Amino acid sequence: MLDLEFFTRNTNISAKVVCDSISEQGVRLTTFEIEYPRFILAELNVHRQLSKNSSSSRAIPVQKMLEQIESNMAIPVYWGKSKSGMQASEEVDEDDVWWYEEKWKFAFDEVSYRVEQLSDLVEGKKGFMKALHKQVPNRLIEPFQMMKTVITGTDFDNFFNLRIHPDADPNICMLAYKMYEAMQESKPVTLKAGEWHLPYVDSCYEIDQNTQEKEGKLEYYVGELYTKGFKYISLEDAIKLSAASCASVSYRTEGMTLEKADKIFDMLIKAEVVHSSPLEHCATPVKPKFNELGKVRVNCSEPQSWEDGVTHMNKQGELCSGNLRGFIQYRHLLPNNTAWEFDYNERMKLFK
Repeated sequence: MLDLEFFTRNTNISAKVVCDSISEQGVRLTTFEIEYPRFILAELNVHRQLSKNSSSSRAIPVQKMLEQIESNMAIPVYWGKSKSGMQASEEVDEDDVWWYEEKWKFAFDEVSYRVEQLSDLVEGKKGFMKALHKQVPNRLIEPFQMMKTVITGTDFDNFFNLRIHPDADPNICMLAYKMYEAMQESKPVTLKAGEWHLPYVDSCYEIDQNTQEKEGKLEYYVGELYTKGFKYISLEDAIKLSAASCASVSYRTEGMTLEKADKIFDMLIKAEVVHSSPLEHCATPVKPKFNELGKVRVNCSEPQSWEDGVTHMNKQGELCSGNLRGFIQYRHLLPNNTAWEFDYNERMKLFK
């Protein structure tokens, strides 16, 4: 059974808040960058209220993947004794943990040897056989991989309720605990409608030197504030930079440039098959309800009054956009963000 001391264990599971906003209506929108064992990815993905982008085994070269695992291996945070049922109620003796860890690492050594064979030229009966594409051998080492994910949502309570629990898998329990702690320590920035929540993009207001009050509109920038490399960027470029950074979580470095972001953004939305999920992390507060007699109604109960990007209203009368409440996702401002019709015959022509 997990106890309070469990949460003090040394682990490479981590969570940090990379963007934290709150609307004037009091709805909080938070984006995390989390790192955790890939073997709990399926449990994380069942939480549909949360938008996610994760590193991909198909995108990371085999040697780089092996190096990442060797330097930061996914190892169970709790070694439960064998018993019937889904939960291990008792852990192995503390003095024996090292033995299980060594066997886990030895399993990786065995698998990595086979992975290197599959990814190199090998001699066969008919000469040398070609190495396999990284998407195949990488699958074998996924159980040992630490996964990096960008995750955004307005409603984390159900996730915390299910996962910070003694009956939860200890690894996702630790992850949820780290996320909760990071969220408690973070202070959200108040955004008005038209101001954007943009992970990995810095923003600021001009400050009146006399009153120290914010003035003007929210500005987005790159570089260190007021240093040589500092410059303001447009909202359009800021959205591209944020979406591209979320999309490239598997290989993103600190050196994401506007030029590179522009190329990645075009790859997302201009491809034959549009990839819209990274655009779900970029969002702006829903405009306040306006219902004045004789004037155009805005965001009232009837759908025709909803602003662009609103997809539905929940039972509490709150306007939503995709899986966010009280915020409009950039994804839902694009007309082609989802395929509503699939032409099977046309698609099969691609398979020559």
